[in-house]
Amino acid sequence: AAFILLFISHVVQGERLPVGSEWKQIAIYGLLNITFYLGCYVIAMQTVTAGIGALAVATNPVFISFLSVFFLKEKMKWPLILSLMVCAIGVTCAAWPLFSNASVTANGLLLLLFSMMCYSAAAIYFSSKQWNGISLLTINGWQTFLGGLFLLPAAMISYKQEQNHFTIAFWLSVTWLAIPVSIIAVQLWLWLLSVNPVRAGLWLFLCPLFGFLIAAWWMKDVISIYTIVGVVLVVAGLQLSKISTKKDEIVFD
Repeated sequence: AAFILLFISHVVQGERLPVGSEWKQIAIYGLLNITFYLGCYVIAMQTVTAGIGALAVATNPVFISFLSVFFLKEKMKWPLILSLMVCAIGVTCAAWPLFSNASVTANGLLLLLFSMMCYSAAAIYFSSKQWNGISLLTINGWQTFLGGLFLLPAAMISYKQEQNHFTIAFWLSVTWLAIPVSIIAVQLWLWLLSVNPVRAGLWLFLCPLFGFLIAAWWMKDVISIYTIVGVVLVVAGLQLSKISTKKDEIVFD
């Protein structure tokens, strides 16, 4: 993913390389967004069930909202607080049937929450820095490359050859993670963060719901009334966040 992004950015589009402190900013962002978040998340999900994992992503908007108050000096307005509450209730409702078989270890849960905190901190860090006109494509390419580079020592130490099977399923999975996720989805995420990090965070409430819908389509899981009510509540919550449109508030039109 990093090589594709950097090729498009520097070779095709002729974008400039980062300079000076920009390298430090990109490295810190990659450390939080790739190394700590993805590294810890993958390890944690080995001991956490799907229900807990689905809800974990939905904690990010809450973390982002409160971190923005302290680090971005944003003001929390009632429409946003109400939106957070409605979306949280919606995601909990959709995931409720999964809790009947939920099991989790203390270490797994702590590691999962730590990974989500890192992801939220990365979002706030990105929004708080001046990027001096450097393109989002360049930032994404280098943060993906450096984040993966920082993760490489841990990957080499924990590598077990007998557990790696380079089948068609493996390469299809890698391709999915590299292009639709690391390139397309992250580009959209960075664009949302550049507009408003808190409003961007609210859209993460849709991640668990999309997970349920994809599972129903691909894995033939049953869509229950809980799922339907959860989707309705999350969509309603996202609409509530648009009530206030004053430019000096946290919510923009």
